[in-house]
Amino acid sequence: MAEWVNGEIIHVEHWTESLFSLYVRAPVDAFTAGQFAKLGLEMNGERVQRAYSYVNAPNNPNLEFYLVTVPEGKLSPPLHAMQPGDQLMVTKEAAGFFVLDEIPPCETLWMLATGTALGPFLSILQFGEGLERFKDIVLVHAARYARDLSYLPLMLELQQRYSGKLHIQTVVSRETVPGSLTGRVPALIADGSLEQAVGVALSAENGHVMLCGNPQMVRDTQQLLKETREMRKHLRRKPGHITSEHYW
Repeated sequence: MAEWVNGEIIHVEHWTESLFSLYVRAPVDAFTAGQFAKLGLEMNGERVQRAYSYVNAPNNPNLEFYLVTVPEGKLSPPLHAMQPGDQLMVTKEAAGFFVLDEIPPCETLWMLATGTALGPFLSILQFGEGLERFKDIVLVHAARYARDLSYLPLMLELQQRYSGKLHIQTVVSRETVPGSLTGRVPALIADGSLEQAVGVALSAENGHVMLCGNPQMVRDTQQLLKETREMRKHLRRKPGHITSEHYW
């Protein structure tokens, strides 16, 4: 059974009508960048809970979560309505294996995210530990519209911080925006557009792909990489080239 602690909302950032970030203070245990916690609220005599990745680095005491409101959802609408000072519950111990320690040696690390699944990558990049072993890191954030690229300013700051090592690419699927690729991630890999845009080759020989986001994107990209790049899912007992996590 997970142990829960009380948390207090210290800030809510409303990015769009449906995208928002919660900043929380809570006495949680130390976590590893890339892991997630569960947030919960007591409603009608039951605890409604859901997993959300930490966006903040482990050394930042302000816990940060990037969320999207699901209109018919039980938890996201009341979380969206929260104000500073409001209380919620957080699991004391983080979970998940979407972390750098699970990534085998490689030259290029690809971080491919859709929507709010950008969170764990921002935690890893803001923390910075363990990234020195990669020659290149490619961070791709895909969304429907440019207004949904909530963390683009932070992404660009991180790009400057890593001075040539970190390559940033945004993707939008429902409009054409200068600086962003247009379409779906699997298609942009299939036709070579993504590699051309970032100037880095995607191959099984020297790369590893971390996939986080929409389950359909994750499945389609895995299948494409398997069929066209000879990349396979990474397992501890059988090292591979693809590590994935689904965001429902």
